[in-house]
Amino acid sequence: MSRLTEDFRNYLRIERGMSPNTVASYVRDVEGLLKAYEGYLPADIGTAEVERYLSGRIQAGISKRSQARLLSSLRSFFNWCIEEGDVKDNPCDRIDAPKLGKYLPAVLSVEEVDAIMESVDLKAAIGLRDRAILEVLYGCGLRVSECTGLLLSHVHLDEGYVDVIGKGNKQRIIPLGEMAAEAVRNYLPARPEPAVRAYEDILFLNRFGRPLSRVSVFNLVKERAMAAGIHKEISPHTFRHSFATHLIEGGADLRVVQEMLGHESILTTEIYTHIDSSTWQAAVLAHHPRR
Repeated sequence: MSRLTEDFRNYLRIERGMSPNTVASYVRDVEGLLKAYEGYLPADIGTAEVERYLSGRIQAGISKRSQARLLSSLRSFFNWCIEEGDVKDNPCDRIDAPKLGKYLPAVLSVEEVDAIMESVDLKAAIGLRDRAILEVLYGCGLRVSECTGLLLSHVHLDEGYVDVIGKGNKQRIIPLGEMAAEAVRNYLPARPEPAVRAYEDILFLNRFGRPLSRVSVFNLVKERAMAAGIHKEISPHTFRHSFATHLIEGGADLRVVQEMLGHESILTTEIYTHIDSSTWQAAVLAHHPRR
């Protein structure tokens, strides 16, 4: 079945334009199903087999969100099999996805963001780099993969914006705030020499001159939060959530925030409208025709 999953991987990557992480997750989900029914062809796997596999994963303790993603992965796989002529019907079509409650992400206050930034030691070269990473994560609302893959040639300090290649290989232009731009300027003279020519255009490098891994940025965020005395469970994505929430609380248009975050649907961006009542009440009263 390795050839089958490799072809599915190429389909997701090339035709669907999915990010490497999403592709890896989908393929891993499909490999799990095919391993459970080793010796079966896709056409031999019906609704009963898929339900049995899902039931086993649920009993293993996976969350509803993971269940929903697993079903989405399998549905995509069988739709692809239909296109390839390997199966006639999608066995997942008769399976209902789990109902998910509204997910409210962890968000930092402006004061907590400031505390994390101030916890960085700017006397060391690594501190200059770390401060620049944190400022860009928060100031531009980037995903961690977008931050680690940010190119020097896509950072326009004088013009005040960055070009970001996001999910689906889609490009978007994001304003670069003064504090983020200053942090990047301070970092550039201390930036390590790239280990090989291929890394010359990568903005953030480790001390060996190689691109930073996602894990390195996760560890950086956790260390800085601990140093700032913040005990929330946060990740690099928390800065993205905080960026969006603070923009909306400040009165930014939802469509503008959607564009900056690179969301396909406005419904995804609406999660950030969980602003405090005093903010929205003040906004309503300020613009009400009978105020």
